[in-house]
Amino acid sequence: MAIQTSKYLLANERDALWGLTVSTIGYEEIAPGDSYPTRGHADGYYFELERGRELNEYQLLYLTEGEGIFHSTNVREAIIREGDLFLLFPGEWHSYHPHPRTGWKSYWIGFRGRNIDDRVRAGFLSPQKPIYHVGFSDEIVRLYKEAYDTALAEAAYSQQMMAGIVNHLIGLMYSLERNIQLGRNQAHVDMISRARLRIREALESDLTIQQVAQDLGVSYSNFRKLFKEHTGMSPAIYQQDLRLQRAKELLTTTDLTIKEIAYRLNFESPDYFSYKFKAQTGRRPTELRAEK
Repeated sequence: MAIQTSKYLLANERDALWGLTVSTIGYEEIAPGDSYPTRGHADGYYFELERGRELNEYQLLYLTEGEGIFHSTNVREAIIREGDLFLLFPGEWHSYHPHPRTGWKSYWIGFRGRNIDDRVRAGFLSPQKPIYHVGFSDEIVRLYKEAYDTALAEAAYSQQMMAGIVNHLIGLMYSLERNIQLGRNQAHVDMISRARLRIREALESDLTIQQVAQDLGVSYSNFRKLFKEHTGMSPAIYQQDLRLQRAKELLTTTDLTIKEIAYRLNFESPDYFSYKFKAQTGRRPTELRAEK
C-alpha cells in the first residue's frame, strides 16, 4: 500500500525577495504493483502518466530505493535508480513513474526563485541534464527531513530556513556528481592535488605552469584541460589568485613596500601588480596598506 506525506506552503512577497521560496515538500513509498501517481496532491500537482504535466516551479526528487522511468521534453526516456536525484523545470513537460516490479521510496521538494533561475541561465543546471547520479547519501536524506520538519513547524521565517536547505541540496547534488565523475580516474585526481600543492608552496618563486606540467610528465595542454575540469579555473589563474591572496597578507602584516611585494610574488611590474590587485579586490594595494 502506498504511503505519502506532504506539506504545501505559502510564501509572501517579502519571502520572494529572499531569492528562493519553497512551495511543497514530501515523501512517498510506492510498493511494487501499486498504482501511480498517488492521490491527495494539491491542484496543479497531480498528473496522468500518459499526458504528463508542466509545473510553474522547480522540483527536486531523490530516490532512496527502487527505480523508475523518466520522460521530458528534452529527455525521451531515462531510467532513474536508487541514489538518483532528478530535477523538474518550470514550463518543461515531464512524466515519471516507479517501475511496477520495484516500486520506489522518494523525497521531493518544490521551489522557485531567482537564485535557481540564475543557475539555469549560467548553465549549472539544465533541462537537457535533469538526472544526477550521486548514490545514497545520509546527508541528502537528512536535509529533506529537516526541510519537512521545518515546514510542519511553520515557525516565523521558515521560508528563509527552507531556502537555505534547498541551496544546500542543490550544491551538494552538483558537487557530489562532479566529484564522482572526476574520481573515476584517481591518477588524474592525485596529479591535480600534487599540482595545486606545488603551486601553493612556490608562490614566491619563479615557478611556471609549464614547469609544473613538465615535472608531472604531462603536456601543458592536457594539464591545463584536466586542471580546469577539477578546479573550475586554469592553473595560471589559480596561481595568480593565490599570489594576490598572499599579497593581501604581506600588505597587512609586513612593512615591505608595494614594489618589493610585487617582485617577491613574481609580478611583471609594480604597475601590473596594482592593476591585477584592484581587478580582484576593488582596491589598490596602497588603499589596503593605508588601512593597516
